[in-house]
Amino acid sequence: MPLNFPEIWAKRVINNIDKNTTATFLDGIPELDADVTMINEGDATEMNKIYVAVTEFDVDVLINNTTYPIAAQVYTDGTIEITLDKLQTKVVTVSDDAVKGSSYPKIDAVTKAHTNSISKAKYKKAIHSIAPADNANSNMPIILATGGVDALADPSGRLRLTYEDLVALKSAADTAGVAEDDRRLVLCENHWNDLLLDRKNFGNQLIDYVKGKPNPNIAGFELHKYGANPYYTVATKVRKPYGSVPVAGDRQASIMFVKTNIAKKTGSTKQYFAQAAGDPENQTNRLNYRHYFVATKFQNRDCAAII
Repeated sequence: MPLNFPEIWAKRVINNIDKNTTATFLDGIPELDADVTMINEGDATEMNKIYVAVTEFDVDVLINNTTYPIAAQVYTDGTIEITLDKLQTKVVTVSDDAVKGSSYPKIDAVTKAHTNSISKAKYKKAIHSIAPADNANSNMPIILATGGVDALADPSGRLRLTYEDLVALKSAADTAGVAEDDRRLVLCENHWNDLLLDRKNFGNQLIDYVKGKPNPNIAGFELHKYGANPYYTVATKVRKPYGSVPVAGDRQASIMFVKTNIAKKTGSTKQYFAQAAGDPENQTNRLNYRHYFVATKFQNRDCAAII
């Protein structure tokens, strides 16, 4: 086994995490141009943080002005602190026999569970962070699917998402002052399937959609699909805590956001490795990974949900 085996594996894991594209809703959103600050490195309280300048400053425009000198307007801005989520895998044991040669196929086979689990967790946490927490903020409306004029429902009684509901979501977003450009709607699987049934309004736009083609754009929303969207309590329109188990009265939502209001940053990825040489009885290596990542709203605005 090569002496640099741990380094080879760590590089491969980082590469595979970075290339994982299972969640298209973050595609095209650039990484923030901000340095990652490591806090308490090596300690149990270790964190990755970034500091981002933000502003809502608008310059006043004078039309047909005849008064001079023109009044000055002081520029204002601020800085927000964003803590990256820390994702850790549990320790996995790998025998020396399994890693002989350290070929890339073997590396991928052994580390696939780590990279897949990290990727799934970070995207699931991202869409949960992006979604509005409740209906209290008028800048982040939450509405209910109605099933349209015919109150269409699935066998469980859940009212289906219809084209009329998409128009209602657009209207709610317009009223809330949500930016019109770059609106993305991340449909949960139930809602995507609801729209598949509506051939009159959607034709083959969703049926023919395949990875690699442009995402459908309907009612001003660029549509994406994701299976791990957050759940809401229907009666209160309150988002369930991350990781909680849905119960009766809860329903998965589709989430709308504006690309320019999303902060996305990848932090460090670390491998923790104990070599088999220190375990003569079992001759087993022990390894796990820590990865830092965040995708969340810059500000509590420009997003919405439909339950």
